[in-house]
Amino acid sequence: MITILTPTFNRAHLLPRLFESLVHQTSFNFEWLVIDDGSTDGTQDLFVKEAFMSAPFPIRYYKQENVGKHRALNAGVRQAKGDFIFIADSDDCLLPEAVAIVEQHAVAIANDGTFAGVAGLDVFDDGRVVGTGLPQDVIDCNAMDIRYRYHVDGDLKEVFKKAVLQEYSFPEIQGEKFCPEQLVWFRIAQKYRLRYFNTPIYVAEYQANGITASIIRVRMLAPQVTCMMYAEMLAYRIPFKEKVKAAINFWRFKACAPSLVMITPLKGGWQLCYPIGMLFHWRDKKQLGTSSSLK
Repeated sequence: MITILTPTFNRAHLLPRLFESLVHQTSFNFEWLVIDDGSTDGTQDLFVKEAFMSAPFPIRYYKQENVGKHRALNAGVRQAKGDFIFIADSDDCLLPEAVAIVEQHAVAIANDGTFAGVAGLDVFDDGRVVGTGLPQDVIDCNAMDIRYRYHVDGDLKEVFKKAVLQEYSFPEIQGEKFCPEQLVWFRIAQKYRLRYFNTPIYVAEYQANGITASIIRVRMLAPQVTCMMYAEMLAYRIPFKEKVKAAINFWRFKACAPSLVMITPLKGGWQLCYPIGMLFHWRDKKQLGTSSSLK
């Protein structure tokens, strides 16, 4: 079984579209697990409606206080009954054969301990592939190689083994409501591969008020975990220019940390990136406002 895991916050107007895409799957070998991250828009009322109650697949709904998407994902992994977890955001939807396609590839790698899961393509609502797509039909590699060796750009839809997400949970830092998925995906890449397949399975909708649209602001409000991601990137085998970008962004977001928060600064030559990082930081503050107005 696959668990389709949806973390949601005030998306009652969008969840029915995701639900309809699940109803029209060609395979119902899944459960839909929804973790409501403190919605105040009546989201929970959807899950007592007749349409949702009579779905051809099990639905489980849990509500928690508003503590961030990454904590909702951690909670969902703990609650999931499926062997594989397909994260479906509340503003997106699945193509009709998505579950069947994921099943086909997941079965092939289920008992191979070197694999963390599988991954297909995202598309826009008009069918255009998000990013470049893959250079071949199937690629077995880790999440860093797909970007830096095969030069695949754009969002992909990863479906992970539950056991792997239990092994690599999202860091939960007091006072921060965001954690970049890349932090965890790259940690997983140090030990596991994914089977990437060049088939669209997921329709991505980028909301004007979503995390993707406001990523700089979100990272400014979560400097500890953001700097954790960039510092770890410096230890990975990635192109040098990517390490320079990571070092610049480290200093850029470290400057957002409250005075009582201790973030270990970078050492050695990476200190040379400090002035550039501060220039980006001052630009961010000018464009988005001071840290107090962001909260």
